[in-house]
Amino acid sequence: MRLPVQPELLWQNGAIDPSRIESIVTAVQRIQSARLAVVLALAPSTWSLETSVPDRLRLLATWRALAHALAYVDQSRLIPEILNEPVFAGDAPAWEMLQADALAEIRAALPDATVILTGAQWSGVDGIRALTPVPDPNVVYSVHFYEPAELTALAAYRSDLDRAALSRLPFPADPQGCRDALRAMSAPTRDVAAFYCATGWDAPHIDARFDQVAAWAQACGGSGPPCAVLIGEFGATAQLPAPTRGAWIEATRKSAEAHGFGWTLWGYDDVMGFNVARPPPLRPRLDPEVLRALGLRAGPTEHAAR
Repeated sequence: MRLPVQPELLWQNGAIDPSRIESIVTAVQRIQSARLAVVLALAPSTWSLETSVPDRLRLLATWRALAHALAYVDQSRLIPEILNEPVFAGDAPAWEMLQADALAEIRAALPDATVILTGAQWSGVDGIRALTPVPDPNVVYSVHFYEPAELTALAAYRSDLDRAALSRLPFPADPQGCRDALRAMSAPTRDVAAFYCATGWDAPHIDARFDQVAAWAQACGGSGPPCAVLIGEFGATAQLPAPTRGAWIEATRKSAEAHGFGWTLWGYDDVMGFNVARPPPLRPRLDPEVLRALGLRAGPTEHAAR
């Protein structure tokens, strides 16, 4: 289970609050008691790690406190993830230095825990390809995959587009499906959609991106086995028609498996994943199309999550 923690909330009056650190330890122990491993990921909301030295020092201090507090839980089922989706656009070396410093803080108290590292640029494929591996054999490298964003997130990076029109884009991006979708669009939505269609996104395009990750992992491993890679997040918006969404999720999952990468759908109560209502009911019905795309079978109680 991935447990995202907003580190700012562990601080009070300019210092780390021990009681809040203890609440994280309690949460980790509760999850482990259910025979699950815990990926503990820091996901700051207000820190400016790219530009603020004090915020970087706060990140290191947070991991120092957390690692020492977690030294007494089962390290075989504790997986610290240093930071969710670092950006550091144009300054990947600064991220590498900060990540290495955070890893050292973790290792001082948790020598046996597997640690998740990632690249800059929102943990994307290009970020991992630019990352210099660390000399630590007990790490996993995470990649987040939402490509192409024009489809999976309906070009959320633009606020002026017609999302309903974009949701009619096909996957794979076949010529007839694209012509039908473009016919009903007005500019500038049509320009973004035409770009997506021109790239011809399909399963082989996803394979090609994962080929790049695999080549990096092989080089990372040197003469030994490739470095371990996890597709730590992937998903596509529930605003897409179920067949389109299912096709993209299935193609991404199959490609990850073919490349030997672990994978994690994002997320349980998020529009990019199972889209379970918030707060989640005790036994929600999981989307059967998403389950199928993930290669999972529904349980006997109408796909209920136990």
